Amino acid sequence: MKRQFYFSLPAVVIILAGLIGGLFAQNIQDSSLLTIDRIFASGEFRGDRFSQARWIENGDAYTMLEPAENQNTGRDIVKYETKSGKRSVLVSAGELIPRRGENPLGIADYHWSGNKEMLLIFTNTRRVWRYNTRGDYWVLNLKTKSLKQLGTSLPPSSLMFAKFSPDDAKVAYVSRHNLYVEDIATGNITQLTFDGTEELINGTFDWAYEEEFFCRDGFRWSPDGKTIAYWQIDASGIKDFLMINNTDSLYSFTIPVEYPKVGEDPSSARIGVIGAEGGETKWMQIPGDPKQHYLVRMLWDGNSKDFLVQQLNRKQNTNKVWLCKSGSGWAANVYTDRDDAWVDLVEDWLWIDGDKYYTWLSEKDGWRHLYLVSKTGDEEKLITKGNYDVIGIDDIDGKSGYAYFTASPDNPTQRYLYRIKLDGSGKAQRITPEDEAGTHQYQIAPGGKFAFHTWSDINTPPVTELVSLPKHKTIRVLVDNQRLKKAIAKLNLSPAEFFSVTTGDSVTMEGFMVKPPDFDPEKKYPVLFYVYGEPWRQTARDAWGAVILWMEMLSQKGYIILSLDNRGTPAPKGRAWRKSIYRKIGVINSRDQAMAAKKIIQWPFIDSTRIAVWGWSGGGSMTLNLMFRYPDIYSTGMAVAAVSNQFYYDNIYQERYMGLKSENPEDFIEGSPITYAKNLEGNLLIVHGTGDDNVHYQNAEALINELIKNNKLFQMMPYPNRSHGIYEGENTTRHLFTLLTDYLLTHVEPGGK
Repeated sequence: MKRQFYFSLPAVVIILAGLIGGLFAQNIQDSSLLTIDRIFASGEFRGDRFSQARWIENGDAYTMLEPAENQNTGRDIVKYETKSGKRSVLVSAGELIPRRGENPLGIADYHWSGNKEMLLIFTNTRRVWRYNTRGDYWVLNLKTKSLKQLGTSLPPSSLMFAKFSPDDAKVAYVSRHNLYVEDIATGNITQLTFDGTEELINGTFDWAYEEEFFCRDGFRWSPDGKTIAYWQIDASGIKDFLMINNTDSLYSFTIPVEYPKVGEDPSSARIGVIGAEGGETKWMQIPGDPKQHYLVRMLWDGNSKDFLVQQLNRKQNTNKVWLCKSGSGWAANVYTDRDDAWVDLVEDWLWIDGDKYYTWLSEKDGWRHLYLVSKTGDEEKLITKGNYDVIGIDDIDGKSGYAYFTASPDNPTQRYLYRIKLDGSGKAQRITPEDEAGTHQYQIAPGGKFAFHTWSDINTPPVTELVSLPKHKTIRVLVDNQRLKKAIAKLNLSPAEFFSVTTGDSVTMEGFMVKPPDFDPEKKYPVLFYVYGEPWRQTARDAWGAVILWMEMLSQKGYIILSLDNRGTPAPKGRAWRKSIYRKIGVINSRDQAMAAKKIIQWPFIDSTRIAVWGWSGGGSMTLNLMFRYPDIYSTGMAVAAVSNQFYYDNIYQERYMGLKSENPEDFIEGSPITYAKNLEGNLLIVHGTGDDNVHYQNAEALINELIKNNKLFQMMPYPNRSHGIYEGENTTRHLFTLLTDYLLTHVEPGGK
């Protein structure tokens, strides 16, 4: 007999709701659909990375870190022969156990001595601003198997930038802003400097130098190991910006950051040379007011008597090279590079031809090209010629007479390896295979015979392989990311596609677009623009990116995702493209973006009433500028960690691209989003970490006050004590992207109509 069921109306409603909810839950769990939890919490789409490989034996072998074979914890250092792939454990995790009963040392980084008989291990690290550059150092002697900690008389996790002397007998390092040299055999420690404080910094740098010039390691052994040249930064004139922590104790407390704002003098800098056994420092006699210049790079000559120093003036439109005599402090200006806008420091600075010439990158002819400059500056050779940019130098192979460099003459969204003869003859030869479109990175071995090659495009996770040069023949694949690729292949995705658009100002911009998987060209769709737009980076890159899966998730919900690079971004499109933004950040870049958007909303499948924009840092500033300056285009904006007032940012970055506050303050005001906050008409979400030491939370509060003054409604999300990356604390990243997703869904209806 069949059992009969009778339901009241409320029960029916409950059951129907349950069925609908079950169908909805089933849809959410559909393996072809992305969710916030799948992207940011599950680990399902976590890729493999190739890192911490070290070339040894002049490129005939290399070492890598791998999970320990005979220990429950720790990692082995494994050697691979380059050609054959023969594997052997060079240092086992068991050899890195300090005392019986303890775990092996956790290896954050490692370096070989010149003779490869000793290993320097960096462990127990601590963060200094953005990076973990403090910690403990240990030396393992591979012959005796002895493991010794360095600097045991100094505070734990206080050592920085330890490195072997050229004869491998000593290690130099910084602790508490002073320099030390330790004899490896005896353990004797010689303190070289004694005046280091929080404000007088020896052998490393202050916040601004680290952030804007990538200056962290502030000392260099001379090639003969008898002396050390080092930076001394005097930050005593820099005012503290106080961040407040309200959550980590019963009473709030402040966190001071030595931070030079726009218009404030930078820290003074000088470079000195001191004997490895101690003694007096000989300071280099580089002319100029030390508070009105920056000393940004140093390069020892092989004779151990001379070295070169790059000196940028306060406006950063002149880079002078000084030849310094380490014994006397004598300095002579032997080369100068200038620009009407700004000059970039030369990172790829290498000696060739027995230290007769050094490499130099300059935009003096309208393109960034490689030059060879003689030590005394009386001879200069242009090596790369033509209407294309050298993006970076990958290797100088003096033996074969070639320079290997990265460029992309035909497509500014991509990156490829080229080589050219060091005598400047002939044309550049592309080494990367023609059929591998995308972005390519290389770590070339000494001697230039082999390289670690990593390739990706915007739709393909990175693959790393070992290749031989110059024929670019694959020897073996090192990381293929097959697990991630298989996970992505199960998703219902619409591949990102690249396009270009020419604005009414005759500016052609490259961009990428992600359409919904069920895209119907007969319907009109909402758009989310992803922006940055300042000289620090591009967004329209044909490379796998950190937020591409979140963009794909939004496309699955019915949004078109777009991103374009405006004038002023560091695309390889020539000096005029990059430097047209000088003194016009916030103005020319936002206009380019808005004019491109005006063209795009004319496309038949774009809904001009549903246009949103979001960005982070400089992209947050761009978002604000677009919302305030072009409210007729953008209806919704999400600005993360934005600079609202250019006077609030650091002097090195902002003055480089905007000039000096004392000369043209009106440009800073004109470019600042806060100046136009009164024009807000659409929906605005402001997100900021209260512990942001880079773009201070001050920016958000100042903007809030301006919006309140003008009776403009908005939403705000502060993340307590989070830094510029807004990632610290449990569940933070997932929460942030849930917030952004929810705000977009609430204010911009998804789907085609």
